[in-house]
Amino acid sequence: MAKMNFGGVEENVVTREEYPLAKALETLKDETIAIIGYGVQGPGQSLNLRDNGFNVIVGQRKGSKSWDKAVADGWVEGETLFEIEEAAQKATIIEYLLSDAGQISVWPQIKKYLTPGKALYFSHGFGITYKERTGIVPPADVDVILVAPKGSGTSLRRMFLQGRGLNSSYAIFQDATGKAWDRVIALGIGVGSGYLFETTFKREVYSDLTGERGTLMGAIQGIFAAQYEVLRKNGHTPSEAFNETVEELSQSLMPLIAENGMDWMYANCSTTAQRGALDWWKKFRDATMPVFEDLYSEVACGNEAQRSIDTNSQPDYRQKLEEELKEMRETEMWQAGAVVRKLRPENN
Repeated sequence: MAKMNFGGVEENVVTREEYPLAKALETLKDETIAIIGYGVQGPGQSLNLRDNGFNVIVGQRKGSKSWDKAVADGWVEGETLFEIEEAAQKATIIEYLLSDAGQISVWPQIKKYLTPGKALYFSHGFGITYKERTGIVPPADVDVILVAPKGSGTSLRRMFLQGRGLNSSYAIFQDATGKAWDRVIALGIGVGSGYLFETTFKREVYSDLTGERGTLMGAIQGIFAAQYEVLRKNGHTPSEAFNETVEELSQSLMPLIAENGMDWMYANCSTTAQRGALDWWKKFRDATMPVFEDLYSEVACGNEAQRSIDTNSQPDYRQKLEEELKEMRETEMWQAGAVVRKLRPENN
């Protein structure tokens, strides 16, 4: 484990050079890893582990769409694909990758298979951090660990297939065996992490919930919508408004930021763009700071967690979710976006 300096602050980081795949395979050579759930993170993590040579099986409800997807991905019923309880029984490491609401519902089935010496693995700190609300309290004689890729399971898999890695955080909530650190790092390398940085279950979920509601999803959609609407109200066409709001950012500027940072992106734009961005960014920061402070407070006090639990556990949740997504999808901005994407050269 190396100490890395991030803007003057030292953090614990583990790289693939320091903990190579061969070492990870040796660490987990006698372990059976069960992926419970085949939704957002399950496919990417399980397929990367399988391709890297680990002993991995999948646990999913038979007859579900996710079961069918697992079969399509090459998991074989009775060999590497099982019902949830059977997979949990066979495993020495249980990767608990159901949705937060799903984890609450299935927990009684999983808990009885958490025999001494096993490891319970999460990719989100929600269930443990809010255990008073979720009821997820692991027994004291198992390791409780976390690897949280900083992106979707789809991105994790795509980057793996490209020979790249998606950065992940890691945490240890409970080290019952004395092997928790090696287990969590080996799993982090196995699922395809670029590098691993240390966190806690609480810090992971607080930052994750804030990020999802903030710049990663909620805030970015809100900013897109506001700018698009202002441009349209002032006579700009849908194509022009979408290209100036979303397409240029996602296709041109974000890759530059990813390559060398925001200042480098600024330096590679026109002097007019630089001047305007430098003049306006602090106004946007000051305008949104109260919203982010309110958001973090709601996360820290548990209100956001409870809202997720209450909403996502409703029987008509998926129907209502699809209605909300449909409303967004059918806005003029994203309808224009669908046309713009079709016109990209790679699609013609």
